[in-house]
Amino acid sequence: MNQQTNEDRGAQSRVIVQRVTCEWRRAYRVAADPTRLPDWASGLAKSALLPQGDHWIVRTPESGDARMRFAPANDFGVLDHWVAPEGVPEVYLPFRVIGVAPDACELQFTLLRQPHMDDAAFERDAAWIARDLQSLKRLLEAD
Repeated sequence: MNQQTNEDRGAQSRVIVQRVTCEWRRAYRVAADPTRLPDWASGLAKSALLPQGDHWIVRTPESGDARMRFAPANDFGVLDHWVAPEGVPEVYLPFRVIGVAPDACELQFTLLRQPHMDDAAFERDAAWIARDLQSLKRLLEAD
């Protein structure tokens, strides 16, 4: 059996995909709106985000307040964001909306395993992201 080092763990990632019946540009607009995060991103936002310069302040369910910043608006479906809970280095969260048909898209979130994450934490975060993407799917398909 191979033993995994902390360095190996830090390099792991998982792409979590949710297909949505929604034109990708509309999905992008909703997902890119920081004020809509509490509507679907329970793993990240417990309440409304507060703008603060080029960042937002978000109350997270597990880490208290965190600073958050987003990729600039773009025509490529890139929704990457960075979150910095108090006292913790900033975490990069790659997120994309990809058009796959005129009326369908895929939400693709890449979970990057952080050096401090054990297997259980990585699996818990992956499951939480999958639930949040399902919530975003319901929101987009209901509009």
